Amino acid sequence: MLVPGMGELRSSYRFLAPGLVQAGYTVVTTDLRGHGESDPSFSAYGDLETASDLSALIDSLGGPAVLIGNSLAAGAGVIVAADHPQQVDGLVLLGPFVRNPPAGRISLAIFRAMTSPFWVASMWKAYMPTLYSGKKPVDFTDYRNTVIASLRRPAYARAFSLTTRQTDHAPAEARLLEVSAPVLVVMGERDPDFKDPEAEAHWIGETLKADVVMVPQAGHYPQSQQPELTERAIIRFLEHMGPRI
Repeated sequence: MLVPGMGELRSSYRFLAPGLVQAGYTVVTTDLRGHGESDPSFSAYGDLETASDLSALIDSLGGPAVLIGNSLAAGAGVIVAADHPQQVDGLVLLGPFVRNPPAGRISLAIFRAMTSPFWVASMWKAYMPTLYSGKKPVDFTDYRNTVIASLRRPAYARAFSLTTRQTDHAPAEARLLEVSAPVLVVMGERDPDFKDPEAEAHWIGETLKADVVMVPQAGHYPQSQQPELTERAIIRFLEHMGPRI
């Protein structure tokens, strides 16, 4: 089950999903609540809410599943794996937020002002290229236009703004030591969301007893910036887990 990060669409996995299918795996992608083709009328967003949605989706599909989560969705995946171990065969955490980064009050206030629903689409259009530090996808311009068009629909800017304001990774951090499923951490070497991406990746790896793969020339989205490298790492991980699902 492939789950995108905040501000992204399930087509964030447009390069990765076909390779996993070709390798023989059953693949499901999903939008976050308030993103893409999901409903924008929810009042609550974040790791806990996403975890609840993923657990319900796994249950409806007859699970269990390997959860592949990017950014916010990585923290949600940790919560599902801790709360419902029978639903999660393994976790792949891409550019993962599993704890809150250090942030000053001024920085937080600026970020919240930037993500007001009145101008969040324009802000995100300008901000997206920085998150794709390194090698950008070949279709980056078209994909960014699709994301921004999605955000500009009625109610979706509000949903995204609420996601940025309500998301808290503390619940994920609190559950880390309860995860028993095998874990792979994939981090872009140039991920701008972390002061030291490699140090963060290895801290997560040590905490979860996970394998860690650092992806060169990739920022926050290794699955679309370096899909071949990311695919190989994930398939190796899946093969070591056992039979295909």
